[in-house]
Amino acid sequence: MAKNKKTRKVTVKKKQAAKRNQGMHRVPRANRKYKDTVFRMLFSDKENLLSLYNAINRSVYENPEDLEIVTLENAIYMGMKNDLAFIIDTNLFLYEHQSTYNPNMPLRDLLYISAEYQKIVDHKSLYSSVLQKIPAPYFIVFYNGTEKEEDRWENSLSEAYENLTGEPKLELKVITLNINEGYNKELMEQCQILREYAQYVGKVRKYRKVMELDAAVEHAVDECIREGTLKDFLQKNRVEVLKVSIFEYDQEEEEKKLRKAEFEAGYDTGVMDKVKEIIQYMLKSGEPVEKIARYTGYTVEEVKEIIKTSQ
Repeated sequence: MAKNKKTRKVTVKKKQAAKRNQGMHRVPRANRKYKDTVFRMLFSDKENLLSLYNAINRSVYENPEDLEIVTLENAIYMGMKNDLAFIIDTNLFLYEHQSTYNPNMPLRDLLYISAEYQKIVDHKSLYSSVLQKIPAPYFIVFYNGTEKEEDRWENSLSEAYENLTGEPKLELKVITLNINEGYNKELMEQCQILREYAQYVGKVRKYRKVMELDAAVEHAVDECIREGTLKDFLQKNRVEVLKVSIFEYDQEEEEKKLRKAEFEAGYDTGVMDKVKEIIQYMLKSGEPVEKIARYTGYTVEEVKEIIKTSQ
């Protein structure tokens, strides 16, 4: 009897160990509270970030220490999240990655830059006769969604103003660069890390069409490592990249579902009436549906649905 009990204990321990080992090889599920992105992980490295900055600005900075990262780590509230903020040559740059089109980026960046300036002028008097100097801001979004097809576009804060007359007294412009494969070829040629990141994203999307998200991400990571794409980064950060990517693409799908629900519900009658008016005007001017979709921010299918319901 004692021997049987001992045998059962050993068997139980072996099963528990097997489960632990199995869990070690399983793709980690996403943590819904996780706030990072693969883009931010890559470009939080100063050398990578400097390479990206040089490619965009056609500059030739060589010392990563010329760049000071000032991202607000505690500003993920009230829409004030930003992936990367840094100062170089007395200018302040806000970089953010987006996988869905968001026309509210100027307002979000306004809130964020206000917090950045608050930090910069802290302990300085704004009531003195001495002018407090602040770094000039530049706002760039790196877009790798599937809704927009231009190389780049610009959004302005003034687009959000109601009943604006004359020139806006407060303006903020955000440049968005499409970083999907096949877009902004010159930029991709100048920044190898960005090009390889685009290749990784392309692989995840390709495999996502034929397999579950967890498997698609793992398959993309394995293939990139074999091919030498982001090899060192992926080998070093494999577990975290898997976790972050799963969350990132889960979130992307949820945002698309939310946009679809808003569209179908006609969430803002005034906005929808204006959209219908613009679409009808462009149609009468002979513009193709594809171009209308690009200019309005809707998908081709959504534009066709609006046209159908407007007739």
